[in-house]
Amino acid sequence: MVTPRVVFAGTPEFALASLQALVDDDVTPVAVLTQPDRPAGRGRKMTASPVKQFAEAAGIVVLQPEALSDDSEIARIAAMDPDILIVAAYGLILPQAVLDIPDAGCLNVHASLLPRWRGAAPIQAAIRSGDARTGVCLMAMTAGLDCGPVYASESMTIGDDESAGELHDRLAAAGGRLLTRHLSDIVAGTIPAQEQDDGAATYASKIRAGDAAIDWQRPAAELARIVRAYNPAPGAYFLLDDERIKCSGAKSVAGTDAAPGTVIDAGPDGVTVACGDGALRMTSLQRPGKRPVSASEFAAQLDLIGRQL
Repeated sequence: MVTPRVVFAGTPEFALASLQALVDDDVTPVAVLTQPDRPAGRGRKMTASPVKQFAEAAGIVVLQPEALSDDSEIARIAAMDPDILIVAAYGLILPQAVLDIPDAGCLNVHASLLPRWRGAAPIQAAIRSGDARTGVCLMAMTAGLDCGPVYASESMTIGDDESAGELHDRLAAAGGRLLTRHLSDIVAGTIPAQEQDDGAATYASKIRAGDAAIDWQRPAAELARIVRAYNPAPGAYFLLDDERIKCSGAKSVAGTDAAPGTVIDAGPDGVTVACGDGALRMTSLQRPGKRPVSASEFAAQLDLIGRQL
């Protein structure tokens, strides 16, 4: 079969897994779209996206438009005459004029089992909500938000202690496998797409600064999921005096009659805090500007038992 002409659009590590899978399968895109370089790290140095770094090393043409609303940008994509445009965590909206360019349409690699968790942060939403399973879908893109018909999906169990970072890596790899397995049939039009049930849709909005805050009035089981959902980024946190302390490891344990937010234990097993229901035992903590440490090391630095967080 003739190798399809692919334009690929993606930015972070999740997208890189799909791009790598394509190249490994001898389907090298004629061009890659990725977001403009952004400041990153403590020095705020302008940094290329993971997708750009890989594409440039592979000799693939890289385009970095600020938006796709400009006629000249749309014309440049159309001039590449792609059979299909593959999108994975690109971060820019594709207008209808772009969706209409490829004969086989535009295909999205999405990290959920649609219609559950449409939107920007499906991995975090699945963990925070306590879902037992999630997965990745290949979806035909339409003008709406992640509401196009689905060609194929792969489901997986979410581990009891799995962080968003760990689940991200498994889903990214699954997305690459699914993409290379079904791409030829999608381009050829020999695989049917299943319409989504809009009535069953849930939405995972973009993560806001306050989403990762630990509210000790909430049940400990929910807080443990929040810690996992926002590990590694942006990181669940609570305030200790004037310091914002990040927590990257925690589990729910039996509680006491202490008021929510009271430190009821601090030692080798962790720092345990009373919650609205049960208690949260934190095992990895990080002070501002410092490296993450075990909770026992953290507890050795401060007098915590009985303090109110």
